Amino acid sequence: MAGHSKWANIKRQKARVDAVKGKVFAKISREIIVAARSGIPDPEGNFQLRTAVQKAKAAGIPNDNITRAIAIGSGAYGSGNSLEAIRYEGYGLGGVAILIEALTDNRNRTAADLRSAFSKNGGNLGETGCVSWMFEQKGVCVLRGEIDEDNLLEASIEGGAEFYQLTEIDEGAGAEVFAEVANLETLNQTLQEKGYDLVVAELRWIANNTIEVTDPDLARSLLKLMDALEDLDDVQSVTANFDMSDELMSASII
Repeated sequence: MAGHSKWANIKRQKARVDAVKGKVFAKISREIIVAARSGIPDPEGNFQLRTAVQKAKAAGIPNDNITRAIAIGSGAYGSGNSLEAIRYEGYGLGGVAILIEALTDNRNRTAADLRSAFSKNGGNLGETGCVSWMFEQKGVCVLRGEIDEDNLLEASIEGGAEFYQLTEIDEGAGAEVFAEVANLETLNQTLQEKGYDLVVAELRWIANNTIEVTDPDLARSLLKLMDALEDLDDVQSVTANFDMSDELMSASII
């Protein structure tokens, strides 16, 4: 759990840099398009779309881009209906399990790109189901700001959360609150009503057990693979079951 939270924080920081180059803009825009297509094209009545829009605003995506993505998803402006969500699975060095979520209009291209990224970085793209049993999906609300634990515990219980953990968000205080997927919307609404600064509400894969990484060479190889996978245009998110210290992770980022 802790390992993935550290990685998530680092990726949020990296996202702010990548956003300048348009990488994050494109990925989140695809997420908005699919969310708008799967329900009504109104964030107020479509929780999936609302969380995608929250993520877009947190990444600094202009409102015009958000509006255009919603219009594409609704069919009112251009296309976007060929995108489909696919989950891929594989292994990195050291037996680390990796889950990849992608939005693609060409399965063959995406699989080929993933296979190449794995093979170039010491990993293997596996069959469906080869590692997903090692993970479970949770809803996560990311909060920014100083946290009073008694108040957060009360709000978490009221919102149907399972647990929370204090963590650093954007180089400051914060917390992540976890719930069953079905309770994420309720938790999101409760925390906002309680006045918390909600950075994003999202679905996240959590490893049931983690592999502790202490070797610097292995750490560098794994983080290089994670970056190679996340840099692919069709990839939305990458989750792995490794854990490593803050110092090793920071020293190993390519």
